[in-house]
Amino acid sequence: MAHYGTLKNTSVSEAGEDIRGSHVYGMNDEKLGKIEDVIFDHSTGDIRYAVVDTGGWLSSKKFLVPADALRASTKHNDDFESNLSKQQIESFPPYDESDLESDTKWSGYEGRYRSKWVTNPVMHRAETDRNITPTTKQTTGNLQSESAAARAHGEPVPERMPSVTTSSESRADLDAASRVTDRSVPAGTDTVVISSNAEGIGGRWDTFQSRLRERRKEAVASCSTCSGSSAGKRGSESVSDLRKAV
Repeated sequence: MAHYGTLKNTSVSEAGEDIRGSHVYGMNDEKLGKIEDVIFDHSTGDIRYAVVDTGGWLSSKKFLVPADALRASTKHNDDFESNLSKQQIESFPPYDESDLESDTKWSGYEGRYRSKWVTNPVMHRAETDRNITPTTKQTTGNLQSESAAARAHGEPVPERMPSVTTSSESRADLDAASRVTDRSVPAGTDTVVISSNAEGIGGRWDTFQSRLRERRKEAVASCSTCSGSSAGKRGSESVSDLRKAV
């Protein structure tokens, strides 16, 4: 089982590279708070959650945002954004850092927290009717999208052929689309896959996570579980297994 913890005051990067202190904005560019800490995997250095301090508007003071639900802000330099509203955040179970000290408590909390992020063939935010992925109706006209949506819903895959034109203008468009470009997402791509360790969020985030991985042993040095001095706190995990992770 992966072992998670927070950085607290441990420095793993230069001041200008540290994401702690960066603000997080939600839907409609609403300021949600600032990143106070991160929860990361002690065995790899991969960041799993950002711990956001709301500054007081939330009764529990802090909440978590999954790393793969964050992206670099398009409006605020060195800050981040997520498709969250204050109302949605208020529905999250209260975050208590002490839960990380016990596998059982953390597993229970994470299960309750993740239940608020519902994943179905058509993804939507829990307790809202807002779709994240387009419906079949919204993707009509794109055979590849229609086929993917049909498979996800267990429906027959459309057999119609996409319309093809042979005009010189259309052929030129097709030729241009097929050429290699510097775009990070090629033209015509229907989906973008974000890895579980949230690579590609933005330069500052990626640099900070790289530094954390490089200095992981320093970051977990104060962890009593990884050092083996309190192995009994974490269920059936053996001291030798935890040492191997470091």
